[in-house]
Amino acid sequence: MPKSCLSNDMRSPLKWAGGKKRILQQIDKILPSAGKKRLVEPFVGGGSVFLNFDFDEYLLCDSNQDLIAFYNVVKADCDLFIKEARKLFTDKNNQAERYYLLRDKFNRCKTPLKRAALFLYLNRHGYNGLCRYNQKGGYNVPFGRFKKPYFPEAELLFLGERAQRATFIVGDFNRAFEQTTKMDVVYCDPPYSPINRTANFTTYSGISFLDDDQNRLVSAAQEAQSRGVATLISNHFVPFTKALYASADKTLTFSVQRSISQNGSNRQRVKEVLALYRA
Repeated sequence: MPKSCLSNDMRSPLKWAGGKKRILQQIDKILPSAGKKRLVEPFVGGGSVFLNFDFDEYLLCDSNQDLIAFYNVVKADCDLFIKEARKLFTDKNNQAERYYLLRDKFNRCKTPLKRAALFLYLNRHGYNGLCRYNQKGGYNVPFGRFKKPYFPEAELLFLGERAQRATFIVGDFNRAFEQTTKMDVVYCDPPYSPINRTANFTTYSGISFLDDDQNRLVSAAQEAQSRGVATLISNHFVPFTKALYASADKTLTFSVQRSISQNGSNRQRVKEVLALYRA
């Protein structure tokens, strides 16, 4: 049996809708990591996978420029970032009026360190771990009304250390696939196909991720497979994805408990799938 690369139990410093912390064990069961030097993630999101799976190197991509800028600022000087970000985590700033003032400041800010610190502040104080922008590119997540938002110092320190092995890039998932070699394994966590086809839960960083994009991702995985690169993709398990991943070499389905309400008290189990395209 291949050696496991799941080596930590570390949460991301970011609250991230759809984060993978709950399914790391399932990913570990099917991710073909043996003999692989680098983990490539075309949709890094909150980073739970790269933070908890041990590889020599990481290539981490996302279409969200603020997210990648946050990672690069922490990578450059984690201690300085913690010092700057901690200033924002005060009782005074945990009020709706202050939140919206700081959100406006974020949308105007051009300084990388200050913008990254505000990004963390908004992430930990905003509604339900969302990251959302309006059509003009303005961050528009409402105030979350948490009693005392957590300042993730330990998680930031771990990220700062792990990030030294990582390269973070902004772009469409194909930008990451184009850089893969036989020494890589790819894990993809795209915006999930909706459970209810009349609802749209596929907007990611202000960009819609539609059925055509899901098909395009499978094509990218198949092209990588032809070059000797294995890809694992996660998604909801629904009729559309059952057909979508029919060409996969192996699939693993399981149930996950997810929050479906504002306060998280209303939860249901949903089916997910991991689809592997072997090298």
